[in-house]
Amino acid sequence: MSTKNTFSNFFYLLEPDYSRPLYKVPDEIKKKIIDKLAFLYGPKAAKEWYPEVERLMKVHYAHKSPELIEWEQNFDPRNRFTENDAILITYGDIIQNKDKRPLQTLAEFCKGHLKSAFNTLHILPFFPYSSDRGFAIKDFEEVDPRLGNWEDIHAIKSDFKLMFDGVFNHISSKSKWFQECLNGNPDYENFFIAFSTTEKISEDHLKLILRPRTTPLFTKFNTLKGRKLFWTTFSTDQIDLNYKNPKVLMKMIDILLFYVRKGADIIRLDAATYLWVELGTECAHLKQTHEIIKLFRVILDAVAPPVSLITETNVPHEQNIQYFGNGYDEAQMVYNFALPALVLYTFQTENAKKLTEWASTLKKVSDCATYFNFLDSHDGIGVLPVKGILTDEEIEMMALRVLEHGGLISFRSNPDGTYSPYELNITWYSAINKAGADESQDLQIKRFLASRAIALVFMGVPGVYIHSLFGSKNDAEAVLIEKHPRSINRKVVKEDSLKKALNDYNSTTYKVSKELSELLNKRRTKKVFHPNAEQKVLDLNEAVFSVVRISVDKKEALLAVINIKNDTVDLQIPYQKIGFKASKWEDILSGKKIEGDKEFIQLTLEPYDIFWLETKL
Repeated sequence: MSTKNTFSNFFYLLEPDYSRPLYKVPDEIKKKIIDKLAFLYGPKAAKEWYPEVERLMKVHYAHKSPELIEWEQNFDPRNRFTENDAILITYGDIIQNKDKRPLQTLAEFCKGHLKSAFNTLHILPFFPYSSDRGFAIKDFEEVDPRLGNWEDIHAIKSDFKLMFDGVFNHISSKSKWFQECLNGNPDYENFFIAFSTTEKISEDHLKLILRPRTTPLFTKFNTLKGRKLFWTTFSTDQIDLNYKNPKVLMKMIDILLFYVRKGADIIRLDAATYLWVELGTECAHLKQTHEIIKLFRVILDAVAPPVSLITETNVPHEQNIQYFGNGYDEAQMVYNFALPALVLYTFQTENAKKLTEWASTLKKVSDCATYFNFLDSHDGIGVLPVKGILTDEEIEMMALRVLEHGGLISFRSNPDGTYSPYELNITWYSAINKAGADESQDLQIKRFLASRAIALVFMGVPGVYIHSLFGSKNDAEAVLIEKHPRSINRKVVKEDSLKKALNDYNSTTYKVSKELSELLNKRRTKKVFHPNAEQKVLDLNEAVFSVVRISVDKKEALLAVINIKNDTVDLQIPYQKIGFKASKWEDILSGKKIEGDKEFIQLTLEPYDIFWLETKL
């Protein structure tokens, strides 16, 4: 099967083929599924609901072509992700052309400009929605007609792998499901978490609940059976689903497999932290939540083994990495949420000590699970993930510097009634560079690229939000119009204006796009950047961040050294710290050859220099 065909939706049949023998669930898979259902609902319910899970798996299998079945039988999970993987994060309508559907415009632009740098597109929720820029979904199974249709998604898949959002925690208050609940339809009555009153809920229980927002936890709605209070973790328009009802879980399994048939290679479990609600707990990171994700993993491993789960859990690092499970039974990829804030702090303070210390603790998860290394996204830079890594004072100072750079701060509610920063809303370019500073454009771009290079050398898969690829600055006007702090980093751009900027050799957009794409292109050609390649972080100097990567076959090594300071740094790197001796090195970015001394490598780094020194072992 060719590379192009593995990206294509062609291997799923439009109509299921029930004439061939259907999928036979192996006994060990059946046992795992029943055990997880029993953990969630008890042994009796597990036996009652297992046949429905098996039915859904068989339906999915019936949509597979013989070619796909054969290919999946030879799939090697150790190469689920490779050095070739790089993910572009984008909205479906962030680039617009009035004469074409937004998804058509995106497909043509990415194919023409970005295919050499990225092999995967994360198209943020492209379903009909009522608010939260796509995350209050009205219909999980339709493409928003304002963006395009499923044919447009399939057209993109002919050139790129795709990441879909599984927004499985909540649904729009305007959705048919919720409207049927309000109408008293018994099929949907228990799809949501509702109370007639909160008077019986202990204040102590309410204080325990982990809150990612300052909005009310409960929202009032009038139903056919009277006024009820519904659980709304994120906003009054986003109604949490009730996974204590097995029907909800069955429906979401169905949608999970539907996304696979529609072209998803990776499914991002949005807000996975909050899937299961249990009063008397934080209602976050519960064992039931982990079991649901593990159940999704068992099902996908059985009927769609190349498809991966990634968890989006904007929480402290130690809790975040728990979503790997044992490395083989939960998410295959986890957002490396502590990385953005630590890189930003590093460049703000011009001191790599905290980043180096934390990075030294990162270990390989397993040979089929890894980190998603990103610096910015459609949201903001979360600060909760660095609690315990940075002090409260350091986080506060980081936030104040973001304000100085024209950014904003989003807050969350604390159990004691106070508020604390939750995320920093700012474009990455503006976070790293202060507008109006007395320094050249080239220096600011060099600083920006140095920060991006750190995320590219880390063990895992790199992700880049599309506005970073363009070197976008804060969109203060959008914040005033839309009255939402996240709008500062969500500017919609016209295709002709974007192409004009990309053809202007003096523009920030041209320079950033060209240089960042070249870094990504170089990265994709080197075996040392395979997610399973060994990583060793070096503590050399507070002015640099440095890491050694060694290829899986132990034949190649790369020493990355990045100056995070606006100053020249003279550096001696002892072979003893590197872990091996090599006399000849070549910087794969500049082509410059460097010969080591008997005991060390001598480097002089100008402000924000990046060295990726390669050698053979």
